[in-house]
Amino acid sequence: MRYDLLMNNSEKKAIRDAVRLARGEQRDKEVVSRMATARLLSMPEYQNARCVLWYVDVRDELRTQQAIAEELKRGSGEGRTIAVPYCRGDELEIFRLHGMEDLAVGKFGILEPRVELRGDSGRLIEPQEIELVVVPGVAFDPQGGRLGHGRGFYDRLLAQVGRETVLVGLAFECQLVCEIPLAEHDVSMDWVVTPHQTIRCLGDTRVHVDREDC
Repeated sequence: MRYDLLMNNSEKKAIRDAVRLARGEQRDKEVVSRMATARLLSMPEYQNARCVLWYVDVRDELRTQQAIAEELKRGSGEGRTIAVPYCRGDELEIFRLHGMEDLAVGKFGILEPRVELRGDSGRLIEPQEIELVVVPGVAFDPQGGRLGHGRGFYDRLLAQVGRETVLVGLAFECQLVCEIPLAEHDVSMDWVVTPHQTIRCLGDTRVHVDREDC
């Protein structure tokens, strides 16, 4: 392995360890999560999206389940489709959600669509149909860099969405770092939203974003 790759991996591990600790110690998670999701929902990019992919929070992640439940009620009246991902092998599939009762604990302890519902072709959505993705991550930087858990699920999924699809990283303030070292396969965000900030990332590419453009 090249020296630069070793350094890259070492830096990523250090960031993951530090941010996971800070995220675990985040106080008032429910309250600040509501602040972040309210900020996200107020964005014109969200309001104009007809098909939105949300992540379902697990463990210490910024909470999304209440916002999803409310959006399911509101979205039907506004004509907005709410979708969530689920694991199929090493890939993420996209499922059209009708209600929170569609979910059950699945891989990695994450709420996923019930197995018996996944065979309904009318509930499956192609990545190119998604207009906005609410993206989880361990850490983000203001340039749009994202650091996940290292398994690559979201990077593989986001590489398949349309070029016009808006990618929004959702995070606590403690998950923002100055700079994340990126590899060629890493996918950058268009926006990063926290309880107190809405950050526009101005890079013109999703892969290995040119930081001079951010």
